[in-house]
Amino acid sequence: MKNSQPTMDPSVNHESHVNTIINRLDSWGESPALFFRDKIYSYTELKEFIDQWKLRLQKDGVGQGTICAVFSDFSPQTAALFFALMSTKAILVPITREIQNESQRLLEIAGCEVFYKFDEHDGAVFGKFPKYETPTLVNDFRLRQHAGLIVFTSGSTGKPKGILHDCEQVLYKFLTIRKGWRTVLFLLMDHFGGFNTFISSFAYGGMAVCLKGRTPEMVAEAIEAAKANLLPTTPTFLNLLIAGKYYKNHDLSSIELITYGTEMMPEATLKKIAEVIPNATLKQTYGMSELGVLQSKSEGQDSLWVKIGGAGFETKVVDNILWVRSKANMVGYLNAPQPFDSEGWMCTGDEVESKGEYIRFMGRKSEIINVGGNKVFPAEVENVIIRAGNIKDVTVFASAHPLMGQVVNAKVSVIESEDAAVMTERLRKFCNENLAKYKVPLRFTIMNEDENHHNIRFKKDRQISNDRV
Repeated sequence: MKNSQPTMDPSVNHESHVNTIINRLDSWGESPALFFRDKIYSYTELKEFIDQWKLRLQKDGVGQGTICAVFSDFSPQTAALFFALMSTKAILVPITREIQNESQRLLEIAGCEVFYKFDEHDGAVFGKFPKYETPTLVNDFRLRQHAGLIVFTSGSTGKPKGILHDCEQVLYKFLTIRKGWRTVLFLLMDHFGGFNTFISSFAYGGMAVCLKGRTPEMVAEAIEAAKANLLPTTPTFLNLLIAGKYYKNHDLSSIELITYGTEMMPEATLKKIAEVIPNATLKQTYGMSELGVLQSKSEGQDSLWVKIGGAGFETKVVDNILWVRSKANMVGYLNAPQPFDSEGWMCTGDEVESKGEYIRFMGRKSEIINVGGNKVFPAEVENVIIRAGNIKDVTVFASAHPLMGQVVNAKVSVIESEDAAVMTERLRKFCNENLAKYKVPLRFTIMNEDENHHNIRFKKDRQISNDRV
């Protein structure tokens, strides 16, 4: 399958895309722009904050090409600072509290020069870093005189990769005005998906809903209070929302659209969320920090088949692996070899099935479990186990085996307490009835209540275990 969409060149329009979006904020006037700590801020107020930040940046000596870290979470002042930094053509490096324990090496990778650190009252202090070495790619990028964005991805090696984006290219797709939503800012701002959601919230005159925290209860409370109608999230978070029955204690009827991505969606979770939030359309999304977020269209409300692409994107499938070429490509990695081939295509590492224009994601190639030469997709096994009853969540992963190479393992958390031995036998019997023998987990581990299946981005953590069994 190859799906080529008409490409668009952001350089055709010489007007700054950043300034086009910022100037557009004036047209929304007194419309609600942000919901923060039970208070609504208008676009007029947001624009005033942006103008104030521009003056402060000038005073602090932050200008074109300055590499500026922002320690915060989404808030009115943080939003204004983001726009002010882009308007000033600085290079923005968002750092959230979730990654502050590794911030030192991230700041060094990015070559950060200055920072703003926000407190609980949405005030910020300014500071300068010791001299970090400026990445060569950043020095080259400064010649463009464009605003930049640096985010990080761990990749398959577990070592952080710094990703540099040109904000002019990132904001190009937001020039066409679409429907504005009251959007929950669930995805973290230090992740490309979170930045993409942030821009879309304001580019279309919607309202950004800032969160006090990202537990299912806090998100449900924010949806109810702000009457949010768009929830961009992950399958893992949706499963937690269902398991905790937070939809019963909070009014989530305002939600019209739920977009999900970043990992495989279990069919059981997809069907259940459609039952408990019946007013919501469910839409699968796809994107990568290196490529941007593609437009997507699901085949149906309860279908995992999706068509992806859109203006500026091309896709093809080679040996069941998805490749993408994008006009919104990153400028490049700061500290790793570039992943694009000579024609600009990037191998995503996602294995897919094809059906005409639609594809279905099977899983990351790096996560496939090889049992004696047989492929096992973790999501397929998880989708069976979660239907076994009394399962809050499940994570399937590989462990080394002296004869088979790898075998399947499963970690499960329960809704109600159950004897571990009895449960293990029950799950093994259920899997034997619904899966090929080589796909049945060799070991089931019952997790403690305080253990999580997910990382800070509410994405399944499938670390391959080297423990032999």
